[in-house]
Amino acid sequence: MDEDMKGRLEELEKKVGAVFVSVEKIRKYFFWTLIVTAIVIVLPLIGLVFVIPQFLSTLNISNLGL
Repeated sequence: MDEDMKGRLEELEKKVGAVFVSVEKIRKYFFWTLIVTAIVIVLPLIGLVFVIPQFLSTLNISNLGL
């Protein structure tokens, strides 16, 4: 019985190790997804903060008939 328990314990350790590797890969995937999301969404929004006032300053409201 003692050998049976050792075998089960070793098998469980292998499975836990495999789960740990899988979780680390998923964690890295989510991290890079966050970075790409920040680049694709946040940086253009920051750019718009500078572009919109420049666009509004060139817009002549009197020519629009308002």
